[in-house]
Amino acid sequence: MKKVLVISTSPRVRSNSHALAEEFARGAKDSGNEVELITLRDKNLKFCQGCLACVDTHRCVIRDDAPGITEKMHDADVIVWATPIYYYEMSGQMKTMIDRGNPLFGSDYRFKEIYMLSAAAEDGSEVPERAVSGLQGWIDCFERASLAGTVFAGGVTAPGEIEGTDALSEAYNMGGNV
Repeated sequence: MKKVLVISTSPRVRSNSHALAEEFARGAKDSGNEVELITLRDKNLKFCQGCLACVDTHRCVIRDDAPGITEKMHDADVIVWATPIYYYEMSGQMKTMIDRGNPLFGSDYRFKEIYMLSAAAEDGSEVPERAVSGLQGWIDCFERASLAGTVFAGGVTAPGEIEGTDALSEAYNMGGNV
């Protein structure tokens, strides 16, 4: 059994990327894993100040919801990021949380498998490339971690438009195989 943390970063209610997060989480849970799904939409997240105090203390000086999420990231075996693609990149909420996860650098983190789930109005396999590349830059800073898989749903815009697409079953199956 693995401890799986799914972080949904969309600011929209009923978003297509959140639907992917829910399906991944359901698949992972159905396979007997311990799963937690966090939605950043309702969290108080401030931008990283770049003070680097966390490099020595492994704690952030900013008092908001990010340190609690970072602790959950630290203790997870698997981290799953779900994001809408905005201007061919990850959401600002996802990037903010990645930056605020800096206390993990140099710590004895557990995570080894990282997944990315994304959805966009545009279609085509090249659409999520920059977002995946941005996430890979973060992963590269953690030598025990690797990108274990991605799911992309293209051509979905309105909330709930993802219903009935193959991407949902892909996310469920990927979650079931963690």
